[in-house]
Amino acid sequence: MTTTMNNHEKINYVEFPTKDIEATKTFFSTVFGWTFEDFGAEYTAFYNEGLDGGFFKSDLTVSTQTGSALVVLYSQALEATQTKIEEAGGKINQPIFDFPGGRRFHFTGPSGNEYAVWSDK
Repeated sequence: MTTTMNNHEKINYVEFPTKDIEATKTFFSTVFGWTFEDFGAEYTAFYNEGLDGGFFKSDLTVSTQTGSALVVLYSQALEATQTKIEEAGGKINQPIFDFPGGRRFHFTGPSGNEYAVWSDK
């Protein structure tokens, strides 16, 4: 297990619910190249992906419509990343739009959790 540097009183780790751990691992490995370390049958962790974190088995989902924080990933090629997400089974729930500083879109992964991808390109 390799972790990023621990900085005192800074955000260090994030956890997400997932209905299907294997499908979630496959999705994030395929689209973003993430690797995982399993801790039993109901938890998997990821490291060095910008922020360390994990997925825990749950029927719950996260969404901005229910007040959840939004995790936003960065891409140097927004359209190419969107295509990879769609090809891996992700659903675009907010198409690419402009905002001050760049462009972004929102998507849901295999368990229905909402994420976003942005680019300054």
